[in-house]
Amino acid sequence: MAEVDGDQLRVVVTGEVDMATADTMLQTASREPAGRVELDLRAVTFFDSAAIHALVRLAQRLPGTLTVLPSRQVRRVLEISGLGEQEWLRPV
Repeated sequence: MAEVDGDQLRVVVTGEVDMATADTMLQTASREPAGRVELDLRAVTFFDSAAIHALVRLAQRLPGTLTVLPSRQVRRVLEISGLGEQEWLRPV
């Protein structure tokens, strides 16, 4: 689900983000021009390497404008992959 509020785009992702859905997450979050993009992953239950790759690509496309709200599972995967200290990642 994507919502635009002024210059902010909020994308809410639920369930599993994997090889079948990661590109959809990337495209949804980057299709609208926005001053700020919030990627809400708090309802994500599974996050694989394709999802990590899509998230890194999104952060590269949106430097300084991306905020990611992770679930515990997403936070753990990002920490294991060495991305737990990124400026765009918010606490659980």
